[in-house]
Amino acid sequence: MEDALPIGTPPWFLFLALLIFARAMDFLSTWIATPNLVLEGNPIAKKLGWKWGLLINVVLVFFLAAWPFSAIVVSTASVLVAARNFQAAWLMRSLGEEAYRAWHIERIQETPIALYLLCLASQTFLNAGVGAALIYFGHLRLVPTSIGMGMVAYAVAVLFYTFLSVWRLRRSPR
Repeated sequence: MEDALPIGTPPWFLFLALLIFARAMDFLSTWIATPNLVLEGNPIAKKLGWKWGLLINVVLVFFLAAWPFSAIVVSTASVLVAARNFQAAWLMRSLGEEAYRAWHIERIQETPIALYLLCLASQTFLNAGVGAALIYFGHLRLVPTSIGMGMVAYAVAVLFYTFLSVWRLRRSPR
């Protein structure tokens, strides 16, 4: 959407700060919810663990800060993920990761799959719809368009990783 910002300039530092904040909120909310990554939905992040995940994210934020569009997309998706994590983190932490996982699996198994998937699709399409509206009505302006893209990216990630976990759960022997 626009050229790269020179590293070390005031706008680059602004986008770097935005990315650091957003990624830090994602990390903090994940750590509060699942310190051992038992409940982490992203299998790549789970495999990387905290140390490698942090290192990759440090490199990523320094790189992405040069591109305002990408910086805003990633920051938007990250704060939305963090908000979703914080929503249930207290319950995950109070029950414990394994107990919460078992409880959650039981709830999914007791729910008709069509109802569960309808609710998942509704949640993600509503989030993506707001993002799509921002993209459409933003008339290719940087901030509304990139926030809209971040919302769509978040919705796609929620749909993908939740569907992946449910698919694995339904395929595993009971």
